[in-house]
Amino acid sequence: MIKSELLGRWTKEKSEELYGIKNWSAGYFSISDKGEAMVNPYKDNPAAAVSFMDIISGIRERGLDMPVLLRIENLLDSQISFLNESFKSAIEKLNYKGSYRGVYPIKVNQQQQVVEEVTKFGQRYHHGLEVGSKAELIAALSVMKDKEACIICNGYKDEEFIDLGLYAIKMGFMLFFVIEMPGELDIVMERSQLLGISPNIGIRIKLSAKAGGHWTESGGDRSIFGLNMSQIIEMVDILKEKNMLGSLKLLHYHLGSQIPNIRDIRSAVLEATCIYAELVKEGAPMGYLDLGGGLAVDYDGSNTNYTNSRNYNVEEYCTDIVEAVMMILDPAEVPHPIIITESGRTTVAYYSVLLFNVLDVEKFMEYELPEKLDDDTPEQVKNLYDVYKSITLKNIQECYNDALYYRDEIRDMFKHGKISLRQRAFSEKIFWNIIHQIAKNKIKLKHAPPELEDIESAIADIYYCNFSVFQSIPDSWAIDQLFPIMPLHRLLEMPGRNAVLADITCDCDGKIDKFIDLHDVRHTLPVHDIKNGDDYYLGIFLVGAYQETLGDLHNLFGDTNVVSIRIHPDGHYDFVKEIHGDSVSDVLSYVEFDPRLMLESFRKKAEKAISEGLISASERKEIMQAYDNGLRGYTYYER
Repeated sequence: MIKSELLGRWTKEKSEELYGIKNWSAGYFSISDKGEAMVNPYKDNPAAAVSFMDIISGIRERGLDMPVLLRIENLLDSQISFLNESFKSAIEKLNYKGSYRGVYPIKVNQQQQVVEEVTKFGQRYHHGLEVGSKAELIAALSVMKDKEACIICNGYKDEEFIDLGLYAIKMGFMLFFVIEMPGELDIVMERSQLLGISPNIGIRIKLSAKAGGHWTESGGDRSIFGLNMSQIIEMVDILKEKNMLGSLKLLHYHLGSQIPNIRDIRSAVLEATCIYAELVKEGAPMGYLDLGGGLAVDYDGSNTNYTNSRNYNVEEYCTDIVEAVMMILDPAEVPHPIIITESGRTTVAYYSVLLFNVLDVEKFMEYELPEKLDDDTPEQVKNLYDVYKSITLKNIQECYNDALYYRDEIRDMFKHGKISLRQRAFSEKIFWNIIHQIAKNKIKLKHAPPELEDIESAIADIYYCNFSVFQSIPDSWAIDQLFPIMPLHRLLEMPGRNAVLADITCDCDGKIDKFIDLHDVRHTLPVHDIKNGDDYYLGIFLVGAYQETLGDLHNLFGDTNVVSIRIHPDGHYDFVKEIHGDSVSDVLSYVEFDPRLMLESFRKKAEKAISEGLISASERKEIMQAYDNGLRGYTYYER
């Protein structure tokens, strides 16, 4: 139900409040006077705003079907600039003597276009890359042009990985091997001596500090990767013994992703900086302090330490880090290092929006009931009907309990053959009318009973949508990640329905029934009634981080179509790139089917059907064409 204070003449301001767009959009998204969702990478220039509905129209005209992952190049550019400029401002304000070098962790979104654009837009800031595998290192070396930008090598490293990194160092790249397990140091030293190339070595440490959120186990004494204090000293002693302490230049830790509380971030920086200062005292040249990831995205716009939010902004994050480093190093008279952060989520989250259409709706409407029941109506059904007729504000809790009791009694009677299917169906109409009436009365109460807290979700419509949760937003299913979701048009109309969103997979988990809310989690999304089969479009925002690579082929729904645009200050925009989503043939080949053999096998079946007199030769032609078209087609619903 829409809260009563939002009723009345509907305006764009009420839609802004309902969907919280001003809270989570970082100024990039808004609602126009026409009631359409807009994107504007130039926050202070209203003329640059572009309607998502205009973009969808252009996508349709170019022959691409929904769903589409829309990438807005400018937003990636803007986020890289914002992070670097925020650190620059904090450094200048606090008179910090070092500098900042950001790196983008490729694992956050490994798509070629994304990685290429990060290096392109980040070049003016010497913004580098973090890799965690041999494949990611190979990708990084293919796109990195800036020799002043850092390449941080995390993860497990074999000889081939290390050799490639050493060759990159020889070619002039600023590449660091981060030692995450004690045994890695021996391999790095062995390969560097064999090739005659001096390595740049970093240490990943296990901090005692831990952070809240989904990824709390990334930090602490029991984190999977990193060296404890005794292992750090052993490594320093080995390097001294081998006359290689001069190669130790970087200290690294990773507290976790999406850290909502700034106190956890500050605590980790203080602890790591103490260790950094001690390594300098041991004689290591150091010079680089890598604070890992953790800069959160405020997905729900609540500005709190809730898992899907953060209680700080980017400027506070940068200032607190610089202050904490100076607080430890200045009294120890240790030179200020180059600060590195691996902020991937905040870099790419805003960059991508999933656009999709609604295919069908199942409505939970109130039924028309008779004024009087027949005399032969079973007693329990009559009792349920009496509950329906007696609902008031004062007794809704009692009526709710009675309705559940009589409903269960009637179901038990049906199991034992005491009532007919028709009578049971009639009782269910009564029951759902009771739930509708209770939901309407509940919003009038100042303090609703706890049992009725989510009663709206019981009568929510189901909007069947043209996308796959598992492919496009797997974190929604896997870890209950919340993403901002809203209609892209009709935002000057009151959204009179509440819905959960179901995807087109045949899986009961293929749904979204948790939505952002400023104070809590909503279990329904306010939407508009669909008029006469008109197109209705929704957008899922902030999906640029992790969702693409983590997506799977559940029910063999493949990658969506991808469209990239670049917006100009005057509001016109270019379609700079389009990538067609997977065809049926593509996804079948991923799971080891051979489309050519499949076509031949089906042809034989069709030919046999001719010999059996089931179809004609001309019908076989149509059937084979339909099968071939299916193989070539988009895995999602096509118009």
